Amino acid sequence: MARIQTLSIGEAPASAQASLHAVEKATGFLPNLFKVFANSPSSLGAFMQGQQQLSKGELSAAEREIIALAVSQVNRCEYCLAAHTVLGGHAGLADDAIRAARRGEGSALATLAKAVASQRGRVSDADVAAAREAGITDSRIVEIIAVVAQVTFTNYLNNVAKTDVDFPAVDEEV
Repeated sequence: MARIQTLSIGEAPASAQASLHAVEKATGFLPNLFKVFANSPSSLGAFMQGQQQLSKGELSAAEREIIALAVSQVNRCEYCLAAHTVLGGHAGLADDAIRAARRGEGSALATLAKAVASQRGRVSDADVAAAREAGITDSRIVEIIAVVAQVTFTNYLNNVAKTDVDFPAVDEEV
């Protein structure tokens, strides 16, 4: 059972309603994560702005989903694993690539994202060297960390809130 109240668009503060309508229009429904975010218009705005800015970066949607899957697995976020499995598929990831990303495998992006999340940013010189050897530039490393932070935000929110999963459930283990 959810520990933080979910708010419909009509129940949300007026300052959150436009953003919630935009999410509903883009996704075809209002995911429960955003109903939790509706409790704090400033947090919702920060999240939405972060997503918008990261979508303009060097990482593709599929690459951001790989990172999200790796981080959500580390943080054991049932909600985000389910959501990013669907979103990863929409971004063109095959089922085996989704499973590999969740394990922190299959790409240097997933490996680095898993290391950053599991080691709380205290990665080794070898982790950074391996990323560079795989062709990941410093600008992409910074962007990967930004995505890790953004996903960690939603992982923690959903884990604290015990947000009801409204995407097809996935096994926590891969």
